[in-house]
Order: sequence, then C-alpha cells, then structure tokens
Amino acid sequence: MAIGSYAAGSTPMGGGTVGFPVLVLLFELPASLGRDFSFAIQAIGMTSASIFILARRQPLANAMLSGAIVGSLVGTPLGIFFIAPYVPELWIKLIFAVVWASFGLLHLFRINEIAGHTGMTEFNEKWDFKFGMWLGLLAGATITSSTGVGIDMVLYTALVLVCRADLKIAIPTSVVIMAFNSVLGVATKIFSGQGLQAGVYENWLAAAPVVALGAPLGVFIVAKIGRKPTLLVVATLCVGQFIWTLFSEQKLLGIPGILISILAVAICLGGFELLRRWGGKLVGERQALPANHTGENTTASSFAK
Repeated sequence: MAIGSYAAGSTPMGGGTVGFPVLVLLFELPASLGRDFSFAIQAIGMTSASIFILARRQPLANAMLSGAIVGSLVGTPLGIFFIAPYVPELWIKLIFAVVWASFGLLHLFRINEIAGHTGMTEFNEKWDFKFGMWLGLLAGATITSSTGVGIDMVLYTALVLVCRADLKIAIPTSVVIMAFNSVLGVATKIFSGQGLQAGVYENWLAAAPVVALGAPLGVFIVAKIGRKPTLLVVATLCVGQFIWTLFSEQKLLGIPGILISILAVAICLGGFELLRRWGGKLVGERQALPANHTGENTTASSFAK
C-alpha cells in the first residue's frame, strides 16, 4: 500500500488499483473483500490526498466534478444495494481486470497526446455539470459499486479525451471524486447494515497509517518529477494485472472466457477512441466560434471561475 498510496495521489487510479489485485490475486482472498478494502483504504488515502490538493489550491474541473458528485451520490448507493450483491466473485475480478487493462493500454498508446494537453476546453458549465452527473451516476452504479474503484478513471478519461484537459487538472479532479465515493461507499455499507467483508478491518488497520501519508506524498512528489513516468509505470501494472488475472482464472474461464475478456478490452479501447473523436469534434466546433459569440474564451481553466 506504500506503492498504492503513491499511485492514488499521483495518478487517476485509486490505491485499490494495487490493493485489489494484491489481496485477490496474490493472497487469494475473495474479490468482495478486495472491493470493500478498496473503499475503506481509499477513504483514508484519497481523502488525505484531496485535503492536500485543496490546501495547495490545485486546479480542478469544478463544474464536471460537482456533477459527478451529485450523480454518484445517487448511483453508488443504488449500485451497492441492487447491483453489487448479485455480481459473482469471478465477474468482479474480470470487471476490474478489463477496465484497468484498457485504461493502461490507452495510456501506453496515447501518453504523449494526453500529457501534451494544456489548460482545458470549456464548453458550457451546465453541459459540463450534466455530463459529469451522468458519468457519476453510471460509473458509481456499475464499476465503483462492484470493484470499489473506477469512477476516478471514468471522470479522468472524459476530461482528457473529451475536454482535452491538462493532467494538472484532470488527475487532482479524479482524486477528489474517488475520495468522495470511497467515503460514500463505506458509509453506505455501514449505515445500511450491510457492513464490510470480514478481514477488511484488519487489513485496513495495517495499511491506513501508510496511505494517510503516502497519498499526499504522491501528490507532492509527482509535481517535482512529472506525471508521465508515473503514468507509464502504473499503466504497465494495469496491463500486467489483466494477464495475471487470466492466468489465475484460466481453469474457470477456459479459452472462450479468455477470448471474451480480451474482446471486452478491445471494446473498451474502441469506446475510448469514440470519446476521443467526439472530443476532437466538440473542441473543433468550440474553437470555430468567435469569442464574442460565446462570451467566453475557447480554452481556459474551468477551475478559475
């Protein structure tokens, strides 16, 4: 979790990106335990990193972040109550493996383009809010409720592919939304009577002091060394855990299951490419409008408002 907390503060992947595969694949614990541990440990690490981000007044995509918070406030509890309990353990592993592998491959292929964005293209604050709200609702109800992580990566992907946001804006925004959802997930499970899986507290107790310091340290260090090297390393780990998952579950999956998993990664990459092209079209249309027609600059930092 020392490594995971650094990733949580310096990348759009939460600490569960490391904690989940280690607990589930290495220690062979139930995937549902890995999910609940991700919620619990990020409630400390990501919140600590968020406080550090806010204290430093780092730029955030406020309109889209606000929308994602509102959407996930509904979506995450709904997913915890009505979707996550019915997702089989194997599916939890595969959802995590597929989403993270596709995210890793996106960065391995597009890192120069993603790292080259400056500022952020503004469309309309109401549009940004609604878009963020739908992202928060859907990602919270599906990926986050099932794996304990993911809404941060979804929001980050929308920011860098659709809005062409600078990493200095997109990553801190993703950290804050995951902190909110982690606290929300833990609170929902505890106050609804579901509780956390047995063994979560003991693992959390061992890791919490580490991540409380490691996550904000990641925010600080990455500002000195740059985000691109860290993203490349974490992207490679994301692809590696997918291969590890397929190898570990090959008996249950068989050849058809392995092929379907690889196809699912390809579909996710196709979805990312569609988002990228859509973003390019929107940015082109936005830049074609004269500044005095919209009353706003075509590219600016939405956090500055």
